[in-house]
Amino acid sequence: MSAYLAIDFGGTRSRAALYDDKLRLLQRAETFSRVSDGPDIVLNRLIDLGKSLTSAGGQPASIGISAPGPLDTAAGLIIKAETLPGWSNVPIGQALSGAFGGSPAFVQNDANLGALAERAFGAGQAADPMIYLTISTGIGGGAIIKGELFTGADGLAIEPGHMRLTLPDGGLRRLEELASGTALGYWARQRLKSTDLPSSLRAKKVVDGQAVGEAAAAGDPLARAVVAQAGEWLGLGLVNLLHLFNPAAIVLGGSVMKLGDLLLDPAREVLREHVLHAGFLRSNLLRRAALGDDACLLGAALYARQSTYRSA
Repeated sequence: MSAYLAIDFGGTRSRAALYDDKLRLLQRAETFSRVSDGPDIVLNRLIDLGKSLTSAGGQPASIGISAPGPLDTAAGLIIKAETLPGWSNVPIGQALSGAFGGSPAFVQNDANLGALAERAFGAGQAADPMIYLTISTGIGGGAIIKGELFTGADGLAIEPGHMRLTLPDGGLRRLEELASGTALGYWARQRLKSTDLPSSLRAKKVVDGQAVGEAAAAGDPLARAVVAQAGEWLGLGLVNLLHLFNPAAIVLGGSVMKLGDLLLDPAREVLREHVLHAGFLRSNLLRRAALGDDACLLGAALYARQSTYRSA
């Protein structure tokens, strides 16, 4: 029986899983990435994590690796990643392949693999084109067009979190600076400094995205205003994606989506206000992701299986 090793390497946590040829989960493990230890130590940690699953099962048929981009997927390199300070041209594919007896390793952007998994097994099934956004520390995304993962001319597509939007003061910001979990913390801290509005956040030692989300869910007016503003910015980003791709569905995942309608209602209002034509707003257009934290793992296994068959 063929087995596929999936590695989901993130800035905070790393996960590994072993899947059979029908992509049924056999084993799973995870650990903290601790990327500040540097590439060599972290790569060895990933290898140990994978070997904890394969020691009894032998050499995997292939390895699928989910990593933050931008990537050189052909060479299996992490070129540079915003979430990995100091990492440059790290040969993650070569390192994993060499550690597992030369099993081919296929590296792909984490959000692209989330898109692949949600299209095949999750909330985006049968939707074509389908756009996937993961909204957490930053904002990543992937696109499925005619049933295939769209990665652009050089394998670098798509990066929706890096769309530039103009603020009322004329400044330019990336979408992930306006609507991610990191952004929620930043804009809440700005409001706490610039206003005297009462807020439970004033008693917090750390005002980050999680704290803002919890306060908003509890009804805190300042936190809710921050979330609503983030939802409006998100809505503008979604309008741009609608006009570019005319997708059948946009699947939204990531930790920030736990805010639900507190974030999405303002986004939907902006969509209705700014969309070019109502025909873009298909029924069931915005969908909550269904696969949770293991979307990228499952996507990595699926990508490894597809890539192995294609190269056979």
